[in-house]
Amino acid sequence: MPSDTTSRPTRRYSRSGKAPAAAPENRRRPALPVWLVPVLWTTGLGWWGLSRQNSVWRDEAATWLVAQRPTGEIWRTLGNDDVVHGLYYLLMHGVFEVFGASTTTLRLPSVLAMAGAAGCLAVVGDRLAGRTAGLAAGSALGLLPPVQFYLQEGRSYALVAAGAALATLLLVTVLRGQARTAHWVGYGGAVLACGLLNWLSLLILPAHLATLVWTRAGRGVRLRWGAAAVGAAAGVLPLILFSRGQSQQVAWIPPLTWHMMIGPAVLLLIGGVCAAAERPRAGRVSVATVGLPLLAVPQLGLVGLSFVQPLFLDRYVLFSLLGLALLIGGAVDSAARAARPRFPRVSAVVLPGVVAVALAALLPQSRAERSPASRVDDVLAMASDVQRMKEEGNAVVFVPSTRRDAASVSPGAFSGLRDIALAESPERSATLAGVEAGPDRIRAAMLAQQRILLVTDAVPVAQPVVTKRDRAKMAVLRDYFVVVADRQVRGRRVTVYERAGAKAPSRRSAGAAPPAGGHRQAPGRRAPRAG
Repeated sequence: MPSDTTSRPTRRYSRSGKAPAAAPENRRRPALPVWLVPVLWTTGLGWWGLSRQNSVWRDEAATWLVAQRPTGEIWRTLGNDDVVHGLYYLLMHGVFEVFGASTTTLRLPSVLAMAGAAGCLAVVGDRLAGRTAGLAAGSALGLLPPVQFYLQEGRSYALVAAGAALATLLLVTVLRGQARTAHWVGYGGAVLACGLLNWLSLLILPAHLATLVWTRAGRGVRLRWGAAAVGAAAGVLPLILFSRGQSQQVAWIPPLTWHMMIGPAVLLLIGGVCAAAERPRAGRVSVATVGLPLLAVPQLGLVGLSFVQPLFLDRYVLFSLLGLALLIGGAVDSAARAARPRFPRVSAVVLPGVVAVALAALLPQSRAERSPASRVDDVLAMASDVQRMKEEGNAVVFVPSTRRDAASVSPGAFSGLRDIALAESPERSATLAGVEAGPDRIRAAMLAQQRILLVTDAVPVAQPVVTKRDRAKMAVLRDYFVVVADRQVRGRRVTVYERAGAKAPSRRSAGAAPPAGGHRQAPGRRAPRAG
């Protein structure tokens, strides 16, 4: 049995008789939580250029408009439009009520949600492969270009990613033998919330099922997972069924083509290479067995659904990039481990080096994502042009009618203009774009005008005119009006038309068929070239 002198450290005293403080090497600083750095890193990336030069594009404009309506009107609106985003609109309504409506409050929830996703992913990587893998995975998520795009988006996709990251963390906790009833309840709740924000996020369930099969999870785990999954899917089912009645809102999505599959193929290739570096084995919970299904299954599942109905948009499965970031984290950890025996100092800088190189390489794209030009259009950009080009009492028409969002977001710029095609306002009709009159009434109202402003899409992003109302608008402008001013800015176009010829027909004769004629230029005037 060792003596006291060998089992206890000898305490030496100074000349003053006081015991000295413990040696610095005996004091070990507590390690920072593995999630802290990725959370702060992602929040910083999100805060950088958050206002995008005070621009708001059409999808964000929908959030802006609906979320500011009273709760009762939001429920009425969901019965007509955008029910798939209903939960998100209600959440943003609460945010606007507390903090006010601004571009910051519009986008900050997405920043915080993606930061939370990065934190959860860091914990997952730490539990599966160690601290380096966790830090690398959490840091990589915020650098991925699609994530940087939706990190600053006033829509629900970042919130879905946060819910998916939490669900994945809970699944990993269960698979590592730490299962409690609270974990399964939390898992089902997270998947349910994701599904209510975007029901295509239920593709995370087959991804997690693939992980259970790959890791050979026990029967009890599979049964409890099945109960949680069925409960979450059942909770989302009413939304799925009701949203089918609003399927016209996704009718614009083009059918799947081979070139659209290049992006998913590249992602799967990168993920596969990163997974191979770990050499995954069946029956073991690892970065590959969790990350690869999370990346591949939602991507391939959306491709499969798109053969039935065109739905292929990368934002619908943005959460699958959690899997890619996790696999990248595992690959960085594998590189650091491989270098450690022979180059211990090099292994310590593998992670910061990779992050620095990735940040430098992606810097041009990162800056581009934070500019107004990164989106299809800017609803606010045309306000000053409308203000300058309008005259009191002028009429205004919108093609398509959804471009009326410009007037809803910037009502001051359109004050004094008469929306002659509108029969019922968006607020009164509980819709996003309002209800327009029939083609004949629109035609008659336009023929009674001398000067009309047309608000539409800029040429590079303009879609074909398909509805009868819009065809009637364009036919009247083409046959009876001439262009006197034209301005295009950030995806939107404002064109001023004046009546060609003499006075406009009276209201009584406006509906009569006018004489045939083509588009004519006003005498002595040239239409300015688009800006």
